[in-house]
Amino acid sequence: MTQHHTEATRKPKELTGRAVLFCFLGFFGIIVVMNAVLIRAATTTFGGVETPSAYKVGLAFNREIAAARAQEARHWTVDAKVTRNLQGNAVLAVNVRDRDGAPPVSIALAAKIAHPADTRRDQTLAIRQVAPGSFDGAIHAEPGQWDLVIDISRDGERLFRSKSRVTLR
Repeated sequence: MTQHHTEATRKPKELTGRAVLFCFLGFFGIIVVMNAVLIRAATTTFGGVETPSAYKVGLAFNREIAAARAQEARHWTVDAKVTRNLQGNAVLAVNVRDRDGAPPVSIALAAKIAHPADTRRDQTLAIRQVAPGSFDGAIHAEPGQWDLVIDISRDGERLFRSKSRVTLR
C-alpha cells in the first residue's frame, strides 16, 4: 500500500535561524542600497544653492545696504530688454542714462542670466558697448524663467546692480 501525501497531510515548513538571518540581511541590504541611491541623487542633482556662505553674506549686509542707497542717490535710468534673434539666441540690449539723461562715462557693464533653481545653468553674457551708455550681448539660452543680473561698475567699484525675473520664449 502506498501513501499519498496531499497538501493537507504535509508537514509545515519549519522556520529556521538561517531563513530568519537571510530575511534580516535582505531587508537591511535593500535599505542600505536605497539610501545610497537617494544620497547620491541628492548630492549630484541639486545645484540651486545661491549662497555658499550665509555667514559671509550676513557680514557684508551693511555694505550692500550702503551700495543700494548710493545707487538710489545716483538716479540712473537703466533700460534693459531681452529678445530672441533669428538664430534663437537671447539678445540683451541695455541703455544707461544718468539723472540728466546723459550716458555715464567710463562705465563697464556685466550681465548674466541665472536659472532660479539651478546655479549650474547660469550663463554670463559677452557684453559689448555699441555707443556711450548703450550695450548689447547675446547668449544661447533655453526658454523659461531666468533672473537677469546686470552690474555696472567704474574702476572696479560697483555703481549699479539690478536683478529681475525675465521669461524667455
